[in-house]
Amino acid sequence: MGIAENLSAVKNSLGNCQLVAVSKTKPNEDLMEAYEAGQRALGENKVQELTDKAETLPKDIEWHMIGHLQRNKVKYIAPFVHLIHSVDSVRLLKEINKQGKKIDRVIPVLLQIHIAEEENKYGLDEQELHELLSSEAFKEMNHVEVKGLMGMATFTDDQDKIRREFKSLKKLFDKTSAQYNDEKLKLKELSMGMSGDYEIAIEEGSTMVRIGSKIFGERN
Repeated sequence: MGIAENLSAVKNSLGNCQLVAVSKTKPNEDLMEAYEAGQRALGENKVQELTDKAETLPKDIEWHMIGHLQRNKVKYIAPFVHLIHSVDSVRLLKEINKQGKKIDRVIPVLLQIHIAEEENKYGLDEQELHELLSSEAFKEMNHVEVKGLMGMATFTDDQDKIRREFKSLKKLFDKTSAQYNDEKLKLKELSMGMSGDYEIAIEEGSTMVRIGSKIFGERN
């Protein structure tokens, strides 16, 4: 099956959940095949690759930065990025705000929450999330818009464990949405679920999934 067929099969299984097609490491021809099949939201995890592709591909593509983002690289994607999924510290959020201010743009972001039991995953814990959202520093950031939360489950075949982790993130999302709800903070998006676990993520309340290999084939 080609990319267009894969895309169609995946979309049919998503219900109302949004799809970010993860195009990292894939050549532009593959991305154009997805584009021509109607897919506009594409996800990349490296800034250099993201900016290179954004320069050459159609301008109505919505680019999602889904990988770990270093502060010194924010400026390269600030003008055009559609959504940054991976904000895992106040310092990074401050830098995004600073770059947004320079170009007079409010940059949409998700806050990454650490839900996996693996140590090597990035993200905030519940207390850090609360401290960030209630901080004076955050109240003064006028060039970022926190649209929701993102989390990655443990890479495991244990589906019960994956479900537990997604459940805990959904619970935190609901609690946080109820607690903080003002102009700057309208938590609408819950980005969780990738090629291996997105069905469970959707059952547990995900609004946005990041799927690569099921669309573009295994990584090159």
